[in-house]
Amino acid sequence: MILRPGDARYAQLAGRGYNSRFAATPDEIWLVHNAAQVEKAIDQAISQGQRITVRSGGHCFENLVDDPQFRLLVDLSEMRSVTFDPEMNAFCVQAGARLGEVYQALYEGWGVTVPGGVCPEVGVGGHVSGGGYGPLSRRYGLVVDHLHAVEVVVAGRGGKARTIVATRNAGDPHRDLWWAHTGGGGGGFGIVTRFWFRTPGATGPARSLLPKPPARVRKTVVSWPWDGLTEQGFTRLVRNHGAWHAANSAPGSAYATLHSSLQLNSSVVGSVQLEIRMDATLAQTPALHDRYIRAVSAGVGVEPTIDITEGSWLELALVPTPSYGEYTRQKSMGGHLRKPLNTRQIAAVYRSLTDSTHYGAGMVYLAAYGCRINTVASSATAIPQRDSIFKLWYSNNWADPAHDEVEVNWIRTLRTNVHGATGGFPVPNGQQDGGYINYPDIDMRDPAQNTSGVPWYSIIWKDNYPRLQQVKNTYDPHNVFRHGLSLDPL
Repeated sequence: MILRPGDARYAQLAGRGYNSRFAATPDEIWLVHNAAQVEKAIDQAISQGQRITVRSGGHCFENLVDDPQFRLLVDLSEMRSVTFDPEMNAFCVQAGARLGEVYQALYEGWGVTVPGGVCPEVGVGGHVSGGGYGPLSRRYGLVVDHLHAVEVVVAGRGGKARTIVATRNAGDPHRDLWWAHTGGGGGGFGIVTRFWFRTPGATGPARSLLPKPPARVRKTVVSWPWDGLTEQGFTRLVRNHGAWHAANSAPGSAYATLHSSLQLNSSVVGSVQLEIRMDATLAQTPALHDRYIRAVSAGVGVEPTIDITEGSWLELALVPTPSYGEYTRQKSMGGHLRKPLNTRQIAAVYRSLTDSTHYGAGMVYLAAYGCRINTVASSATAIPQRDSIFKLWYSNNWADPAHDEVEVNWIRTLRTNVHGATGGFPVPNGQQDGGYINYPDIDMRDPAQNTSGVPWYSIIWKDNYPRLQQVKNTYDPHNVFRHGLSLDPL
């Protein structure tokens, strides 16, 4: 189905983006149902000179999709099936499915899951291609660690679209194309239409081919009110949290079943929160849970409130992501930390979060990483960060377009102050471990913003960049698929 401006359905599909700072205004939206239709869309874009882009869930934080330069938008939202493919001996997931739909179908059908993200509304297309992580990743690895194959529609040297199924099998001539989609990001090599998932080395019936989530999960929210939280207390909280994770994120840790995110909200939000998820079926969980909270809270000087709920894994996995309401304009950036933030960096975070002139919903988000994730070689997947303890994300949301410049500058100042020693970004070193394509920031390409002297692609992909560029050169030599953070062919 092809929709154009004037069609009543066009506005709804064009406006599916997460960040209202950016708007899609394509000449055509192709609502596709299979790879053959995607081939036709690509062939038209090439023949008519149209910039083409693709949308899965619509949750990109930057304008990698929602930008006026794109004249043909391929929308995958109708491609949502989740099935078991006996010929591939793997679970087949179409690229337009949302994470919540995947979790529900896999669990209710076979009792298994993939260790993907915490937001059930996110589309698998971009999430998987960028190397997604989530609450089960410390236990089972990244979602791409279970990716067996990918179906991609590419535009090769002949200028004609074709569909390729690339697998992780050692003898597959297209294995590098599979590898590029284990963290190389979506929309830069072709258009993914299907993924197949099977844990490497898994055998037996379908129910044995992917991880089994815990039957029940304990979810806890620990909140420290900003009222009464001094800079000393804030510093102690962040240092406690960092020290604990530095000591408990190695492979084999007793805390591998724990996922947490420390959400350092702006003071105008009212509180700082720690969200914890743990396997509620294990006998040691209550003791480990309480010990963790005590360690993080020690010496903070403000008594937290602790809200504990317990439910089935699926029930909690499908809880909708909290809305920012009218605060739909956004700027963010993310990366990885090998070691905790130091005192100077924490002070920079505190200054920004308590800035009395700032009214946006700012946040510094430190998500638990490590454990099983760090058992994989950095070159085994395109996402190379395999010895980190945190996924780091800076975010800011606001409502009024007139405040765009001020609010964008707020997060730029925060990022620059925290990473001032490395040119304003988490350039890989002993403490930091680079960026994350699923938390994109196009400032990374701007030498006025990224003063590190390190190319943006090396910050994100480190030593995996040359191989990714070779994949780009092989499968998209004419740069048909390009956006603000895609690689150029050689």
